[in-house]
Amino acid sequence: MSKFFQLIKESLRGDEQADYTSISINRAIVLLSVPMVIEMFFEALFALADAFFVARFVGTTGVAAVGLTESVLTLIYSLAFGLSGAATAIIARRTGEKDKANAGLALAQVIIVALILGIILALIGTTQAGRILELMGADETLRAQGIWYTRIQFLSSPIIILIFSLSGALRGSGNASKAMQSVIVANVLNIALDYLFVPVMGLGIAGAAWATLIGRSVGVFLQLWFLLGPAGKLKIKLPDFRPIADILKNIVKVGSGGAGQFLIQSASWVFLMRILSIYGNEVIAGYTIALRIIVFTILPSWGLANSAATLVGQNLGAQRPDRAIRSAWTVAYFNMAFLAFIALLFWISAESLVVFFDETPGVIETATLCLKVLASGYVIFGIGMVMTQAINGAGDTFMPTVFNLICFWAIQIPIAYYLAEVIHWRELGVFVSIILADFILAIMAVIYFRSNRWQNVKV
Repeated sequence: MSKFFQLIKESLRGDEQADYTSISINRAIVLLSVPMVIEMFFEALFALADAFFVARFVGTTGVAAVGLTESVLTLIYSLAFGLSGAATAIIARRTGEKDKANAGLALAQVIIVALILGIILALIGTTQAGRILELMGADETLRAQGIWYTRIQFLSSPIIILIFSLSGALRGSGNASKAMQSVIVANVLNIALDYLFVPVMGLGIAGAAWATLIGRSVGVFLQLWFLLGPAGKLKIKLPDFRPIADILKNIVKVGSGGAGQFLIQSASWVFLMRILSIYGNEVIAGYTIALRIIVFTILPSWGLANSAATLVGQNLGAQRPDRAIRSAWTVAYFNMAFLAFIALLFWISAESLVVFFDETPGVIETATLCLKVLASGYVIFGIGMVMTQAINGAGDTFMPTVFNLICFWAIQIPIAYYLAEVIHWRELGVFVSIILADFILAIMAVIYFRSNRWQNVKV
C-alpha cells in the first residue's frame, strides 16, 4: 500500500521522467490517469461553480439562461476537444518516437489553429448573442437576463480552445501533472471571482462569465510557461510558428475527426435541450443542474479515457501495438468499475445532490429523474468512452465520428422526439434516448477496436 501512495505522490509532483512505453502498464496508467482525473474534476468545476452561484443568488431563470448558453457553447467545446485530441495523438506519437523537435513544431501549429478558430467564433458569438438565445427557445425575459453571459462566454472562445489544446499537448507528451496544475489554479481563481462578482458585487450571471474568462486566461498563461519554460518537455522556437502546410493538414485531419465527434454529440444536446424547452424553464433548469452533477462526477472517467489515448499513441510510436491494446483494455476495466460506483451513488442520493443546487420542486423532480435514468447505462458507457478515446489516440478519428453520427443523430434525436412528444413520455423520453445511443456506441467502438484497423493510421 505504501508503494501505491508513493506512486500517487510521484504522479502529482509534476516531474514525470518515466518512459510510458516501457514501464509496467498499471504504473503507466496511474502516473498518467491520476493527474488527468484531478484535472477533469477541476475542469468540471468551471460549469458547476457557475451553476451553483447563479442558482443560489440569481434564480431559476438565470440557471435556464446558463443552460441554454452552455448547450450552444458545446459547439465551441467540440472544436476545442477536437484540437486537443489532435495535439494528444500527434505529440504522443512523436514522443513515442523520441522526436522532441517535431513534437514542439506540431505544438506551434496547434496554437496557430487554436487562435484562428477562437477569434472567428468570438466575433460571431459576441455580435449574435441575442439571436442565438432566441433560436434556442428563450423567452424575452430569459434573453434579457442571459445576453451578456452569452456574449462574454463567446468572447472567451480563443481561451477555451487554447486551454483544452495545450492540456492535450501536455498529456500527449506525458506531462499530465502540469495540465492538472494549470486547471487547478484556473478553477480556484474562478470560484473566488464567482463569489466576488455574483453575490458580493451583484453582477449576476454576467459576473459568472467574467470569472470563468479570467480564470481560464490565467490557466492558459501557466500552460504556456510549463510548455515553453526551462523545465518543459517540449521546446518551441520562434520559427516553429510559421505555418507548415503538411503539419497543419495533419492537425486538421485528426482534429476535424475529434471535433466532428464532439460536434455531433453537442448538436444532439442542442436538439435535446430544444425538445426539453417545450416543457418550461423548470425542466430546462433541472436538466442543466443534472448535467452539471453528471459532468462533475464522470469527468474523472474522461481522465482515465485520456490516459488510454496517450498510452495508445506513445506505444504505437514506439512500435508496440500489443502493449497499446493491453493498455486500453486495462483502462476500460478500471473505468467500468468507477462508473458502477457513481451509478450506485446516483440511485441512492440523486435528490440530495440536486437539492444542494435548487430547492424548486419541479427542478428537483426533473434533475433526480435524469440522474437515475442516465446512471442505469453507466457501466456500458464506461467501456465505450475508453475504446473511443483509445482509437482517437491512435490518430484514427474517422470511424468514431461515423459511430457518433449514427448513434446521436440517426438514433438518439428521432427516438427522443418520438418518446417525448409522440407517446408523451416528456423529459423521460429524452433521458431514455441518451442511454440507448450510448449503449449502441459502446458496441460499435468495441467491435472496431478488436478489428485492429486503427493501428494502420499514420499521423
